[in-house]
Amino acid sequence: MVESRSCVQREGVYRWFSTLTSAQRAEFLYGLLDLCVPIELRFLGSCLEDLARKDYHSLRDAEIKANNPADLSGLTNVTDEVVRSKLLVSLALLGTDNREAAGVLYRTLTHIDTVINNYGLALNDGRTEEQFLLLFTMASNHPAFNFHQKQVLRQQLDHIQDILQVRAERARTRGERSLLFMVKLIVMRSH
Repeated sequence: MVESRSCVQREGVYRWFSTLTSAQRAEFLYGLLDLCVPIELRFLGSCLEDLARKDYHSLRDAEIKANNPADLSGLTNVTDEVVRSKLLVSLALLGTDNREAAGVLYRTLTHIDTVINNYGLALNDGRTEEQFLLLFTMASNHPAFNFHQKQVLRQQLDHIQDILQVRAERARTRGERSLLFMVKLIVMRSH
């Protein structure tokens, strides 16, 4: 009885997890890892290492670029979707102790306020929104960044989430007003 209930709960968690965005999954997994004891982390690290080994050869060139500050310094135009994709790959493949490359990425990512405010980057585009949320979620949790950098990146992530929340609330309010207007119009026509 208990075992079958546990399987049902586990299946529910799997279904819920599959509905999350990439940024939400990364944040959730990071939180779970933070709850693990050292021996569990070592075991999970071994499992991840084995899984990652399968893609080692196909990602080797990208990993070299991701850890080369000179290559990263050319990825500055975060308004370009291709650059954002390369930044995501670079963050995923960045070595945990590569502070120099992390510094280059940090300087690129901390200009996001300027980009949003001055260029009006459309964060309401689903793909752009997801890329920025994932970029800042990964960066604010990545071990290559120092404590201060992680805090600044987390503040920027919070800022982006606030912008998105305000836009979503405005859109919902506009939708409710439109619906109310249509209902009033229908009521007026029926009289």
